[in-house]
Amino acid sequence: MISEYAVLYLEINLFSLALIGVILYKTHGLSKMVAQRNFAMSIISEMVFFASDTIYVLINTSFLQLGVFDNTAKLICKTVYFFSTSMMCFFWFIYFEHLKDTAFVREKKTVRITSSVLFLLGILLVINLFTGLLFYVDTDGIYHRGPLFILTYLLSYIYVLITFIRTLWKLFDKSYTGNRHTLILLALFPVAPAVAGILQFIYPRLPVACGVLSLTTLVLYLNWIDQLISLDPLTGLNNRKQLDHFYDLWRKNRSEGDRINVLMIDANKFKSINDTYGHIQGDNALKNISEALKLSCHFLPKRANIARYGGDEFAVMFESDDPKDVTLLKEYINQNLKVINKRTGIPFELTVSIGTSFSDGSVTLKELIGMADEDMYEEKKASRT
Repeated sequence: MISEYAVLYLEINLFSLALIGVILYKTHGLSKMVAQRNFAMSIISEMVFFASDTIYVLINTSFLQLGVFDNTAKLICKTVYFFSTSMMCFFWFIYFEHLKDTAFVREKKTVRITSSVLFLLGILLVINLFTGLLFYVDTDGIYHRGPLFILTYLLSYIYVLITFIRTLWKLFDKSYTGNRHTLILLALFPVAPAVAGILQFIYPRLPVACGVLSLTTLVLYLNWIDQLISLDPLTGLNNRKQLDHFYDLWRKNRSEGDRINVLMIDANKFKSINDTYGHIQGDNALKNISEALKLSCHFLPKRANIARYGGDEFAVMFESDDPKDVTLLKEYINQNLKVINKRTGIPFELTVSIGTSFSDGSVTLKELIGMADEDMYEEKKASRT
């Protein structure tokens, strides 16, 4: 029975390891966004987690025998197992913060402070090798939980708990302008691995953790692929396809008297910026504009759809019956852009021209964009005189 259990455990874990290995291979080179680097690090940590767990079970069931090194190998495997668990949870947390585009991950200081929990567990695990406070393997090769064992879970799951709470908080934040479908997925994602981890904590011989983790990682990967299709990789904003979808959805669900507004935003003298300062600075200019748009939309009563329409042109679409919201949004965009330009220290003047239009649903999106474009070019002409 012991060998059958070992074979079953090995099969489940090898399948899980192969699945996330394929995911890691597929993600390589697809995106250089910081969020995806953290996603890759979480997968690598997960693979180490699977490998250490599998080797431990094989040794513990005598399926794999190392002679006098059995007990030492068990202790090392468990040490790696718990540290890789914490690393995996940490990189998940950072990855989710990037997806939500929070100010938290823009400051290296806050990320370093958050990582202190990971380093604390690392120190405790090293101390544990000599004290057995967290866990130990006795002379008969039997694994025991130490008096402070619960810390191995608490110092890892704290990242999961914070992720869950912060994601839920963001979900109910009306000023959030990101993809709410993704947000719901992120809120639910930690639940399945957490339940599987608790089950394996209570029933150590139940091999569910690795399988559940690999399947939830697959769900995250599929969501990432969907984002690559629907998001602009440079700015992280929606692309034109998402703008079309937003407008179609609004037209289908609108009520009598509802109004949707569109702002078309175009960078002034952008070709000159690229020609004079290079494409890297041109990209920085586009990032500044996208950040200004996201900041400026926070006051709106309903979520706005912010998209990079193409090149140096952006679009903001939002539902509001008050024309003052359009005027205020234009003012906020110009004000925030000035502040961001000063903060980032770009070596050129960066301004935008903004055109507006609105619809009660009786015109197509192409017509709506066309009206906003005409208004924008009138403003651009006026700024040259």
